Amino acid sequence: MARSDDKAVRTWKKTHDSAVETYGEGARAHRAAFASLKHTHEKTGDHWEPKAKAGPSDAQAAKRAPQSLRNPSRTAEGVDANASVAHLREVARDLDIAGRSTMKKADLVEAIKKANRRATAAARTM
Repeated sequence: MARSDDKAVRTWKKTHDSAVETYGEGARAHRAAFASLKHTHEKTGDHWEPKAKAGPSDAQAAKRAPQSLRNPSRTAEGVDANASVAHLREVARDLDIAGRSTMKKADLVEAIKKANRRATAAARTM
């Protein structure tokens, strides 16, 4: 979060603080904060960037919050899986993902998730 813009940080903190009041400190509050953040931002490398259009980033994020927080399932990890293939290729280009021009949408999402994990891990060791 520290490498993200101020709006991303404010969104996460405000939602997290509210969720802590409702659910208490822990994983559920963190999931609520990230669910909120994923409606306005997408994960790119080691930081969150504003999305062109607000809305759910994947099928899990589109679920009603109380149900999805109680029964979490796999997510796109902040990648905007609902974005166009052209947008995903642009993100993949920014992350220097090889073979992006021939990848299908699902493959692009997986490749971006992988690149994001690597970038975040690298940033944490600095």
